[in-house]
Amino acid sequence: MFEKFISAANAIIWSNALIFLLLAIGIYFSIRMRFFQVRLIKDMVKLLMDSDKSKAGISSFQALAVSLSGRVGTGNIAGVATAIFIGGPGAVFWMWAVAFLGAGSAFVESALGQIYKTKKNGEYRGGPAFYIEKGFPNKKIGKIYAIVFAIATILATGFLLPGVQSNSIASAVKNTFAIDHVWTGVLLVILLGLIIFGGIKSIANVAQFVVPFMATAYILVAIVILVMNFSSIPGIFSLIISSAFGANATFGGIVGAMITIGVKRGVYSNEAGQGTGPHPAAAAEVTHPAKQGLVQAFSVYIDTLFVCSATAFMILLTGMYNVKGGDGKLVVDHGVYYVQDGEKHVDGSATYTQAAIDKAFSGKETFEEGYIGAGSYLVAVALFFFAFTTLMAYYYIAETNVAYLTQAKGSPPLMLLLKIGILAATFFGCVRTAKIAWDLGDMGVGIMAWLNVIAIIILQKPALASLKDYERQKKEGKDPVFNPVTLGIKNADFWEKEYQAPVTEKNT
Repeated sequence: MFEKFISAANAIIWSNALIFLLLAIGIYFSIRMRFFQVRLIKDMVKLLMDSDKSKAGISSFQALAVSLSGRVGTGNIAGVATAIFIGGPGAVFWMWAVAFLGAGSAFVESALGQIYKTKKNGEYRGGPAFYIEKGFPNKKIGKIYAIVFAIATILATGFLLPGVQSNSIASAVKNTFAIDHVWTGVLLVILLGLIIFGGIKSIANVAQFVVPFMATAYILVAIVILVMNFSSIPGIFSLIISSAFGANATFGGIVGAMITIGVKRGVYSNEAGQGTGPHPAAAAEVTHPAKQGLVQAFSVYIDTLFVCSATAFMILLTGMYNVKGGDGKLVVDHGVYYVQDGEKHVDGSATYTQAAIDKAFSGKETFEEGYIGAGSYLVAVALFFFAFTTLMAYYYIAETNVAYLTQAKGSPPLMLLLKIGILAATFFGCVRTAKIAWDLGDMGVGIMAWLNVIAIIILQKPALASLKDYERQKKEGKDPVFNPVTLGIKNADFWEKEYQAPVTEKNT
C-alpha cells in the first residue's frame, strides 16, 4: 500500500510538466545570460581556487566542495546505470543537456543565495527560504512560501533523500564484502554523527579533502578504460546521439522514457534548480554574488559532464548494461546480473558499473559465478565516499532550513531532533529495498524542484543584474565588488550593512 502511494505521488510530481519546465527554464536562462556557461568558462575555473574565508564564512573552494558533496553521490554511479537501464544509451545525452542548460538555473539560485544571505550567530546562512522571503514582491505570500519551502527541504534532505545514499552504500558493500546491511548502517550512523555534530566548518573541512580525491580517482579509472577502448569511443558517441532522438531502431520505442529518466536522473545528480546548491553557496566568503554563482554553475559540469560521463562511458564501452522496454521486457540483455539471497537479479544499479570495470581489467562479464574483481572493490569504495559526503551535505541543508524557521542559529532541541532524524533515515535506508529508497528520493527531489524553480523564475532579476554588474566591473579591470544599492536591489541586508561599507572604504 505504501509503495503504491509513493509511486502514484511520484507519477504526479514527475509528470511531463516538470520535465519540460526544467528544460525550458534552462534554455531561458541560458539565452538571457547569453550562454555564460560557455563565455565565462575561464572565470569559472579561476574562481574555483578562491581561498578567501573568514570566521563567518567558508572559502569558495570549500563551498564548491560542500555543494559537490551533495551533487556527487549515488546518482553518479547507480543513477547513471538506472538511466541507461530504463532509457537506453540516449538517456546519457539528456543528462548532458540538463547539465548544460541547468548551469543557468544553478547560477541564478546560487547568486540569489549570496545576495539575500544573512549572518546569524557568527555564521553565514542562506538558501531558497531566505531569498524567497526577502525577494518576493508580496511579503506576506513570500513569507508563507518560504516557510513551505523550508519545511519541504527539511523533510526531503533530512528524511527522504538520505535513504537513497545509504541504501546504495549498503548494497555495494554487501555485494563486495558480504557485510550485512545492518552493520553498514551502524557504521554510517557512527561516522556521520561524528561529523554533523561539528557543524558547517567540520563538514567543509572533510568535504574539501574527500571530494577532490574521490572524484579525481574515479575519473582517472574511467580515463584508463577510455584509453583501453579508444577506437570504440566514436561509436559510443554515435550510439548516444542516435538513441537520444530515436534514430537507433533498437531504442526507438522508448524515447519518451529516455527523456524522462535522463532529465530526472540528471537533476537528481547535479541538483541544478533543485534548491540545494544555494545553501553552501550562501556560506561562501566572496566580494560579489556572481562569483559564487559561476562556481556553482561549474560544479554542475563537474558532476554530470565529468563524473556521470565517466560512469556512462565505462558501462557503454564495455557493453555491461541491460535496457528495459516499456513492457518491462529486456530490449538489450548483456547478461549483467547479481545474486542476492540465492536468487539472480537484473536491475539498473551500481552492479553495472562494477561489471564494466571488471570486464575492462579482467575480461569477466558477470557476477553469476560469484566473481568479485577490481571493479567491485573500486565501486564499493567510491560509492561509499560519494554517498557519504552527500549525506553530510543533506544534513547541512536541512540544518540551515531549521535555522531559518527558528530565525536563529537553531533551537537546540530541534537541531538535536534533526540530527537523530537524519541518522535514523540513514540507517533505515540501509535496510529498506532499493525501489522504496529511490522512490522516496525522487519524491524529495521533485517537491524541492517544483518549489524552487517557480521561485527563481519570479526572483530572477537580481541574479541577472549581478551577472551584468560582474561583467561590467571585469571589463573595467576591477575585482568585482557588489553594491546592491546602485543596482536597485532591495532587502540585501548583509551587503548593505555588514559587508559593503568596509569593502567600499578599502577600495576607495
